[in-house]
Amino acid sequence: MGDPIQVLADLFAFEGGQEYFGEPVTQAEHMLQAAARARLASAPPPLIAAALLHDIGHFLGPVSGADLMAGTDNWHSDVGADWLGEWFPPAVTEPVRLHIAAKRYLCAVEPRYLAELSEASRFTLTVQGGPMSATEVGGFEALPYAQDAVRLRRWDEATKDPSATPEPFDFYRPLLGRLLRD
Repeated sequence: MGDPIQVLADLFAFEGGQEYFGEPVTQAEHMLQAAARARLASAPPPLIAAALLHDIGHFLGPVSGADLMAGTDNWHSDVGADWLGEWFPPAVTEPVRLHIAAKRYLCAVEPRYLAELSEASRFTLTVQGGPMSATEVGGFEALPYAQDAVRLRRWDEATKDPSATPEPFDFYRPLLGRLLRD
């Protein structure tokens, strides 16, 4: 498949420039803003990478992001995590895999979080299963990367600012290169 970092750069440059399903930023802008927030929070490099790549599955699966907005779950968190797993360790891929579960979790345990979701995020929440049940909450909390996914989710929801100017994808090339599996 070639250089994985170049493959990612190409996805950011082309598919990433597309509308972000009713949000005021493109998909790439959104993911770059999430990575910038992770950096500002002094997150470890794998979690910064996860923030940068968390929505990559929107570009890859057989069910598009547009289908998600039409009411069909595209499982982009699993699609993205599985695809990234070719190159990156679980510390990168599992927060990506769990970032939708983290939204459902936060909506169950923090009613205020649900109230603060964007309109598009509230809609996709219904498609993705709604807030977790008490049983699901306990299961989620026991997962090894659950807390990283919650941190990622908070950055995810806070990164839809059309006036933000995060670092470009190329800024993250060295970080991603250090995280590639042998």
